Amino acid sequence: MKDLPQPAANQGKFQDSYLTSNGDERASVALSNPETLWFNTGTLCNIECANCYILSSPSNDALVYLTADEVQDYLDQIEARNWPVKEIGFTGGEPFMNPQIVGMIRFALERGYKVLILTNAMQPMMRKSMQAGLIQLLIDFPGQMVLRISLDHFSEDIHDAERGHGSFAKSLLGMRWLQENGFEIAVAARSQWGKNDTASRAGFEELFAEYGFCIDAQNPSQTVLFPEMDDTIEVPEITTACWDILGKSPKDVMCSTSRMVVKRKGARRPTVLACTLLPYTAEFELGETLASAEQDVSLNHPHCAKFCVLGGARCSA
Repeated sequence: MKDLPQPAANQGKFQDSYLTSNGDERASVALSNPETLWFNTGTLCNIECANCYILSSPSNDALVYLTADEVQDYLDQIEARNWPVKEIGFTGGEPFMNPQIVGMIRFALERGYKVLILTNAMQPMMRKSMQAGLIQLLIDFPGQMVLRISLDHFSEDIHDAERGHGSFAKSLLGMRWLQENGFEIAVAARSQWGKNDTASRAGFEELFAEYGFCIDAQNPSQTVLFPEMDDTIEVPEITTACWDILGKSPKDVMCSTSRMVVKRKGARRPTVLACTLLPYTAEFELGETLASAEQDVSLNHPHCAKFCVLGGARCSA
């Protein structure tokens, strides 16, 4: 596995795990309260977005499909390590491309976890077999699942410019099916295109009202606005002094509460990553087991600063 090249905007930074480019002590985060375990079900996706942070596409299988048995093994490890996990997350790629996704979700629900599924709600989810599987899960485990739909913008034109012509309408169709069948749904969007959060939430509020979606645009857990991960923008490195300067704690950062399981193409076993946003950076790979993943994480990447510490974003519900 090779690290992706460093963007020119941050040349000279994020080189040393323990020191910043100025020689200051780099901030790190301990796994203080592991509440969420993510499973990346594979990087294959039915569409290819213009700015996908994980480079998902119909041809990218750098992260191959996880199996339900592999998910089951990590659920066993949660119990063996006494992690206080409340939520299991499934992401991709497009999770409903994975033929074993319904079984994976069932394993998590059977153990009493809340389940969060990130999806574009398009054709893979709308296949008859997936619809039937989801409805049975809803019958068997009411109130335990949330499906968070990627809807980059409340404007069809802007959304489709990112995700492809017709994708907005197809996602809305999937959202309608989910709501009509009693599923709890949420939306994930992007803070970009010159709109502040207030304007973005107002736009989504109008969209949800127009289509009758039971989603609160003002609730950050129901309408999640993620900071844009633009690698061309220079960001500051986070030092240990930044916690007091910013009035924040390491416990506010996503890697204090979550880890992600992936399986790399050609690998014998899955591995555990520190962060859902950094699937290709070797430094954030923590080993094959949850025990090995209990180590501290140095904030040695631009996303650590812009997305998590300064942006305050979290992927969990």
